[in-house]
Amino acid sequence: MSKLTALVITYNEYIHIDSLIKNIDFADEIIFVDSFSYDGTFEKLQNYDNVTTYQHHFKNFPDQKNFALQKVSNDWVLFIDADERVPPKLKQEILDVLKKPSKDISAYYCKFQYFFGNKPIKFSGFQTAKSFRLFKTSKCRYDDSRPVHERLIVDGNTTTLQHKILHYSFRDYEHYKSKMAQYAVLKAKELHKKGETVSFFKSKVKPLYRFFNHYIMRLGILDGKVGYDISKLNAFEVNHRYKELQRLNSLSAAPEK
Repeated sequence: MSKLTALVITYNEYIHIDSLIKNIDFADEIIFVDSFSYDGTFEKLQNYDNVTTYQHHFKNFPDQKNFALQKVSNDWVLFIDADERVPPKLKQEILDVLKKPSKDISAYYCKFQYFFGNKPIKFSGFQTAKSFRLFKTSKCRYDDSRPVHERLIVDGNTTTLQHKILHYSFRDYEHYKSKMAQYAVLKAKELHKKGETVSFFKSKVKPLYRFFNHYIMRLGILDGKVGYDISKLNAFEVNHRYKELQRLNSLSAAPEK
């Protein structure tokens, strides 16, 4: 049976640590990379003898994840967020893969069941969400040119696991908003490096379209108030992104004193 490393990157995830470590204790190795949390996350991790913890300044997601990949001892990795949990059926599916690894498959997509607080999100664009979470380190690395919604570069074939990760991603409205603000700033930095400018269409029309897309086209309306809030905050992310891009462009255009 192939050995497995569970990898987690953290920043202020104190409330998740105990239940997360219990959830992934089937892994042969557990590694956390913490970006200098100030809520006691790093200190709590020191209490676990079965966990190896590193601290690394956060630049962007692919940089942080590639740093983590350099620390593993096993070829198979399960990358999991602190607010995610592996249910029993998915755990067994992962163990079955490790018992008889396919020579042709280098990476497995995982699908997700998202939650807003304790309420399952059935629509709002999340119904088709999936991401590579189980893969071979010898065949995969993250594309460092994409700081947001990072892309895994895979040498080999891929497939999708049947069972879903439970993702308690959004504790409440303000928590979701803070995440969207973080994504917006990272995306703005990426666009600024590419020399992109801000137009009326990008700053005014695109946020409205994002709301319409999530609420109507991706059926957020069927999630009730949660669907409305998700759609509104996705529009906020686009709006905030271009405000931040405008700010960055103005700073770079300002004459030196």
